[in-house]
Amino acid sequence: MSTSPSSPSASTTPAAFHVLGIVGTGAMGRGIAQIAAQAGLTVYLYDQRDGAVAEARDFISGMWARGVQKQRLSAADAEGYGGRLKEAATLSTLAECDIVIEAIVERLDAKQSLFSELETLLSDQAVLATNTSSLSVTAIASACQHPERVIGFHFFNPVPLMKIAEVIPGLRTDPGVVSRVEALGQSMGHFTARTTDTPGFLVNHAGRAYGTEALKVLGECVTDPVTIDRILVDQGGFRMGPFSLLDLTGLDVSHAVMESIYHQYYEEPRFRPSPLTRQRLTAGLLGRKSGAGFYRYVDGKSEVADEPPLPRVAPCPVWISPDPAEACQALTNLVEAAGWPLEGGDTPSSQALCLVAPLGEDATAAALRLGLEPERCVAVDLLAGLKGRRSLMTTPATRPEVRAAAMALLGDDGTPVSALNDSNGFVLQRVVACIVNVGSDIAQQGVATPDTIDRAVELGLGYPRGPLAMGDHYGNRRILTILDNLLAATGDPRYRASPWLRRRASIGLPLTTP
Repeated sequence: MSTSPSSPSASTTPAAFHVLGIVGTGAMGRGIAQIAAQAGLTVYLYDQRDGAVAEARDFISGMWARGVQKQRLSAADAEGYGGRLKEAATLSTLAECDIVIEAIVERLDAKQSLFSELETLLSDQAVLATNTSSLSVTAIASACQHPERVIGFHFFNPVPLMKIAEVIPGLRTDPGVVSRVEALGQSMGHFTARTTDTPGFLVNHAGRAYGTEALKVLGECVTDPVTIDRILVDQGGFRMGPFSLLDLTGLDVSHAVMESIYHQYYEEPRFRPSPLTRQRLTAGLLGRKSGAGFYRYVDGKSEVADEPPLPRVAPCPVWISPDPAEACQALTNLVEAAGWPLEGGDTPSSQALCLVAPLGEDATAAALRLGLEPERCVAVDLLAGLKGRRSLMTTPATRPEVRAAAMALLGDDGTPVSALNDSNGFVLQRVVACIVNVGSDIAQQGVATPDTIDRAVELGLGYPRGPLAMGDHYGNRRILTILDNLLAATGDPRYRASPWLRRRASIGLPLTTP
C-alpha cells in the first residue's frame, strides 16, 4: 500500500516498540543501539563477525562513561542504559524483537537475503527496517512474503549527534508501520523526515547540487578549490566548503554516491557527476584518509596557503551600472565610504573602473549588453550583498591595472576579496541557484513536504537554510533569473528551472508554499 509524505497516521497513538534488534554493529549500528537504549528499549545486537558485538558494547559503554565524566548523565543512567544492551548469539535470538533494523553492507542481495530469513523468525507483527542510504526500500521488500512490514529507517553518522532520521515507506508499506516507526524515531530524540522511496531519498538527493556544481565551476577553471571553499563559507554561510567536505567524506564514498544517484535518475543532467572526481579517485587522491585530495594533509590538518595581500593602488574614477537599482546603491555606498571619485551619467569616462552586478551572466556578456568596454569592466557578485567575503570577476580583456583597482576598492575596509575568471554566475550564485532548484524539484516530485525538506537539509547537511527557505532568502525571482541566464548562455539542461520554482517566483509566492 503506497503512502505519501502527507499521509495521516493510522491511529493517533501508534503502538510503541519495546524490543529492538540490530543486525550489523559497525558505526551506524552502534549509534542506533546507543540512542535506542537511551530511549528505554531493550536492544539485541547481532553481527556475523566474532567479537564484533563485544566491541560494539564496549564502544557504546565508553561513550556513556565519557558522558558521566563530563556530567552529561548520571552513573545510574549509564548503568541502566548498559543493562539494556544484549548480545544475540544467533539470528534466531532476535525472535522476540518487535522491530529489527539492519545496518549491514550496502548490497541489495545481502539485505534481501537477511530480511527473507528474518521473516521466518519474527512474529507476524514485527517490523523490518533498513538503514540503507541509497537502495530502494521497495526493492529490498520485494524479496519478502510480507512487504507491507518493511520500511526504510535511515540515520546519519554519527547517529547520536545527527538528530535526523529519514522514514521511507516502500510502495507496499502499511501506513500503521510508518506511524509506529516515526514515533520510534521521535522517542529517540530525532526529527523524522518522511520521504518517498526515490533515489537518494531526501537528504542525499538534496545534497547533490553543492558538490557537483562546485566541481563544474572548478572544471571550467573559474578558480581553485580553496577559493571556492572560502567563498561558500565566508560569503554563503555554509559550515564547510564543498572540497573540504569531499576530502572529509572521501572520494571513494562521494563519487560512488554521485554516480549512483545520477544513473538511478536515468542520467538527469542536474545530478551529472564530474570527470574530475573519477580521475582523482583513480589516482588515489581520496582526501584525508589518503593524506591528499583537493588539499594536502599533514597530521590530519589541511595545508592551506595564506591569501596574498590585496593590491595597493591610488583611487581612480568609478562608474556603476544603474541596473539593478539595489546593486547600484550598495556599490555606491561602498565607493563613497572608500572615498573614491564616483562618476554619474549613462556612460563612463575613458578613465573609469566600470562595475556591473549581473545575475547568472558572465562579465563579458554584461559588458556587451551595457555597451561597456570589456577592458575596463569588472563584475561584482551581490547576491549576498557586500557583507563577508566579496567576489569579483573580470572579462578575458580586462586590464591588470583595472582588476587591481577593483580588488583594492572592494577590500578597502579590510573585507577579504576573491577574484575569479569570467563565469556565468560567479561561484555563490551558481551553487545556491542549483541547491534551490534541486530542492524545488524535490518538492515538485512530492518526495517530502516543503517544511520537511528544509528541516531535513538543515539537520542532515548543515546548510545555513533549507533549499526552499534559501531561495526565498535570496529572492526566488533572482534565483530564477540566474538559472534562466545560465541555461541561455550554456544550453545545459542542468540549469532548467523546476516548475515549482518558476510558478511560485512568477506569481510572487514563497517557495515554501505547499
